Amino acid sequence: MKKKYELSKGEVIEKWAKNYPKVMTWLAKLQKKENSAWFLWHYCRTINKTPDDLLTLKSDSRSRDAEYLLDTFVADTSSSFPHSIKLNIVVAVKSFYKHNYLDLAKASGAISFIKQKPYRKHTKEELLKIYRSAQSPRDRALITFVFSTAIAKESLRKIQWVHLDDDWEKQEIPHIGLPDVLIKGHGIGRYRGTEQHTFLTPEAKKDLIDYKDWLERVKGLKITVEDKIFVQVDQPYSGLNDNALTKIATVLSERSGVPFSWHDARRYVETSLEETKINPNWARKIRGRKVKGEEAPYSRPAIEQLRQAYKEAVPLLQFTQPTQLMELQKRQQEVERIQDKIIHGEPLTDDDRASMKLHDIRLREIKHRRTQTNGGETDCDFEQISETQLLSYLKAGWQIVHKLEDGQLIVKR
Repeated sequence: MKKKYELSKGEVIEKWAKNYPKVMTWLAKLQKKENSAWFLWHYCRTINKTPDDLLTLKSDSRSRDAEYLLDTFVADTSSSFPHSIKLNIVVAVKSFYKHNYLDLAKASGAISFIKQKPYRKHTKEELLKIYRSAQSPRDRALITFVFSTAIAKESLRKIQWVHLDDDWEKQEIPHIGLPDVLIKGHGIGRYRGTEQHTFLTPEAKKDLIDYKDWLERVKGLKITVEDKIFVQVDQPYSGLNDNALTKIATVLSERSGVPFSWHDARRYVETSLEETKINPNWARKIRGRKVKGEEAPYSRPAIEQLRQAYKEAVPLLQFTQPTQLMELQKRQQEVERIQDKIIHGEPLTDDDRASMKLHDIRLREIKHRRTQTNGGETDCDFEQISETQLLSYLKAGWQIVHKLEDGQLIVKR
């Protein structure tokens, strides 16, 4: 099979970059060496110059020849490079100049994007379809894990059991702490000290426990805290790489009929956090992004504070278990049923009392509602609220009237 380009990413360092000491010095400072070398090689072959030629263009600090050359490359519409590859090439070129202390002007090589499709925003029903299409405990755990933690794909393949708290299986909402080397920026430069502190929803915790049990009981693995969490389901049970994670998402998308990527989970979590009015800096901490002025390491009391804020979003995040809304609706239905029995003088049965205990229904609440009914309601106030506000409204005596398609609720007093 004929190769699309003369050099592959795996060959570019050995067959090209090693011929240029300045390139090798530059690559030594980077994490993704093969990718960066490959993009710089593309630029050099396109403009017919060597890396040394590029640096020569900036030998006079007043010269703008290097900038104009990069602008010409970007503006060339006859190029076969898609927008995304061009952007990566520009980033690599600017990085090469920067690490050789010959920075290009910021305005050079500017690329603007016109988004063709809106970002995907999955509903709980769509996520449930994806979840049900999973045929192994690992894939089910992957889905709920990512859509509760917002952990990026790059970190997903590196995460180990040690990154969960020691007693995570006993916690209602387990904490996961990732060091800077595992998240965006890899702890280099301005990303030094950035940590990700996120959490598992109860349903994600349950799936992770089931997956761990499956690995130990069915696959016979002896799991240690240093082992990768997500591994191949067949021997030698090595950790998942980028290609494997991409394939899993592709297969689940095809089976469920719902397109998705692991990055979609970050937007899903971010949207849920925003709906709870969480502090924006806390949301950034949960997603593993840099927070200005933060102190490292992140303290245990701060993590507990973050956990409480995250807990408010759990009803919005979970999609495989009955939601808080459904549970509250069931409770209200039982209140109204028992209220009707009392109004009509019917005795309460053992089943009624068991239901009252299950739903934490108190007679004082029933009598209060009965008095309201006997007295007659002369006026009703209606409000439109979010699901996260529901509990406080129900406690204040409001009732659900209707659930809107966007998840909002109509309640009346």
